[in-house]
Amino acid sequence: MPIQVTCPKCLKRFQVSDKFAGKTGPCPSCKNQIKVPEKGEEVKIHAPDDGAPKDRTGKSVLKPIKRQETDVTRKGLFITIGAIVAVVAVAVGLRISGGVPHWSVLAAMAVAIAPPLVWAGYKFVQDSELAPYVGSELRNRVLICGVLFAALWLLYAFIPSYLFDLESPSEMSFLYFGIIISVMLVMGAFVSVATFELEFPSGLAHAGLYFIATILLAVISGVTLATAAP
Repeated sequence: MPIQVTCPKCLKRFQVSDKFAGKTGPCPSCKNQIKVPEKGEEVKIHAPDDGAPKDRTGKSVLKPIKRQETDVTRKGLFITIGAIVAVVAVAVGLRISGGVPHWSVLAAMAVAIAPPLVWAGYKFVQDSELAPYVGSELRNRVLICGVLFAALWLLYAFIPSYLFDLESPSEMSFLYFGIIISVMLVMGAFVSVATFELEFPSGLAHAGLYFIATILLAVISGVTLATAAP
């Protein structure tokens, strides 16, 4: 059986036949005279024992736990797309009919589109290192997060009248609108973090998807969210 030899000068590692055990010879790399160790002097490194039960061959009898994969299902994708298409269709219908939609209609649209957007967003930003939420637990968290997202629009509805003394939120400038939306976005990110245990950047992206979608729906519906006038 070959003997492992390491040259102390050039640190070259090589193997020699066990018949040269205890003899001296030149290193094949630097020609330095080195002594081949005796067979009993070899250092053998064994793999650490993990303490797990083993079979007769020394192999562990424990099987690794496989992480459950939760890809976007076809059913969930169809439901999400269907809900979004339905809400967009309502928004287009409101735009065609003319006039400004009643606030109750806008609130219903914000609530209706929240769950599918929350579900779809979670599927894309979930932490791959953690076991994902599934089943009823996922459904409950989606509903809670969706309702809280929609409730954040109350900030847009009431803050302008209290802080800026405006009769309607649409009278505020784009600057103030941007500030309020930024506050809503940050609060929404914290909602996502608390609901789905996401990292803050992922929570920000998760909430951003909802607010961007609802702003686009409002624009499609013909709602004026802000004005260029200061």
